[in-house]
Amino acid sequence: MSGHNKWSTIKRKKGALDAKRSKIFSKIIKEISIAVKEGGPDPDGNPRLRLAIANAKGANMPKDNIIRAINKANDKDAANFTEVTYEGYAPNGIAIFIECTTDNIQRTVSNIRAYFNKYGGSLGTNGSLSFLFDRKGIFLIPKKNINIPQEDFEIQVIDAGAEDIIDEDDFITVVTNWEDFGPMIKKLEEMKIEPENATLQRIPKEKVTLDKEAALKVLKLIDAFEEDDDVQNVYHNLEITDELMSEIHS
Repeated sequence: MSGHNKWSTIKRKKGALDAKRSKIFSKIIKEISIAVKEGGPDPDGNPRLRLAIANAKGANMPKDNIIRAINKANDKDAANFTEVTYEGYAPNGIAIFIECTTDNIQRTVSNIRAYFNKYGGSLGTNGSLSFLFDRKGIFLIPKKNINIPQEDFEIQVIDAGAEDIIDEDDFITVVTNWEDFGPMIKKLEEMKIEPENATLQRIPKEKVTLDKEAALKVLKLIDAFEEDDDVQNVYHNLEITDELMSEIHS
């Protein structure tokens, strides 16, 4: 199916994040905590927790860590996390959408504003930039986990709401509209196919290309957000060119 270029940076970003294993575990533990608070500690009756556990396994989080995170979240004295989002502009008009999970909103917004100010950006009002992004379900599925002929698999996921399927190396990436995210999780469970990662992401409708120097300034701001413990995800509409990728990894 079409759309390869549109989604190709998703896995690149995943590869870059793999280097930050402890940060990934921290994000997953927060997701487990919120899932348990919302729907209880039993994954069989809690789809959000089931998904968080699947993502934890996909990130190679040890089973003991997962169980400990569930038990801790179920403790009545556990920290209460709140999910909040922030929107703003990086230098050169690059749109940035930030998803946070925090136990102290005042600390979080203070930090987010400080990063914008330090790197020449500006914090906007909520809702001001959301129209620049589409919310999509992104399922990263190792081919080895697909237990039926690939053609049959593709037919079934299209019937379940897949709007794009990308075949790349050892993975199939399935893309859905956000409202088809839940049904796709259910369909994959029925098929006994485990994705390595399944998330709702904000995908830019249009990307902006900057020269290398300007783009690197934007990436410094994005890195500052991603290093913050309260930040779960950072989305932006900067075009990550091959030249930029080589600069990042050099």
